[in-house]
Amino acid sequence: MITAFASNGDRLLPLKLSDRPLAEAVWIDLDRPTEAEEDAVEAALGIDIPTREDMQEIEVSSRIYHESGALFLTAQVVASHDARDTEIGPVTFVVLPKRLVTVHYHHPGSLKHFADWAARHDTRLDTGLDALTGLLEAVVDRLADILEGEARRHDALSKAIFAAHRPSGKSETLGAVLQRIGRAEDLNGKVNESLGTLLRLLGYLTSTADHPDGLALSAADKPMALALLQDVRSLREVAQTQSEKVRFLLDATLGVINIRQSDVIKIFSVVAFVFLPPTLIASIYGMNFDYMPELKWPWGYPIALGLMVVSALVPYMVFRWKNWL
Repeated sequence: MITAFASNGDRLLPLKLSDRPLAEAVWIDLDRPTEAEEDAVEAALGIDIPTREDMQEIEVSSRIYHESGALFLTAQVVASHDARDTEIGPVTFVVLPKRLVTVHYHHPGSLKHFADWAARHDTRLDTGLDALTGLLEAVVDRLADILEGEARRHDALSKAIFAAHRPSGKSETLGAVLQRIGRAEDLNGKVNESLGTLLRLLGYLTSTADHPDGLALSAADKPMALALLQDVRSLREVAQTQSEKVRFLLDATLGVINIRQSDVIKIFSVVAFVFLPPTLIASIYGMNFDYMPELKWPWGYPIALGLMVVSALVPYMVFRWKNWL
């Protein structure tokens, strides 16, 4: 699908392709483009749109390069629909002197958020680099929101883990906690990967000198890009800290599971020890010897029962006295 936006000087407005040509757009977004749509954009702008396979290449030379008077930048961008449904995929930014083309095969919400924000607020979008800077700012803001939400969920996880070790805690809770920890690690890894690609992309933009095609940041735009670069570095530190927190939560959960298993084994051990003496007494008087004096006692049976009760109570009281139960 092709979505085009034009600038009226202050705001970004949707462009009706039936009324105006693609060449008048300042931002063209290709969402899961078909071959016909790619051909239409290539013919209008004179560039070669990278294929999905090209976008998934991990070499730096495949993610940052110049070709046909355009700058091609590819970054991994997170699309987080909810806490359980998060995906990451490449987004290629094709920067031209007067416009920007984005190509992606998933649906990052940050792109739509930037389009909505630019339609309501006055912002300068005269060149492709202006649109790129605004989009990158929206992507970084979205990643920051995800990390903030994850931090709150980690606090809730921590409370759930240590509450599960209380006597009233349910063992089923620990299985759900492990699933939540797995999702947290998956999301944190995707955010960290996205931040890594953005760090490389912004590092290139802020360190590149003037390009003959006019595809380098101007002196006015560079401070904003440097601020974004610093934000990305800070967010990577936060992601690293949260990764350590997730590992701690996993270790704590496994520790609680081990403690609960030890408690169960301890109970079985105590029960076995308590019933061992009565079992011994019952075994003795269950032997089939002809000459056992106690077999002729009138009170033999009650005495045997009493011995078994006393022999069970004594170990139990000892365990209670030692606070082993």
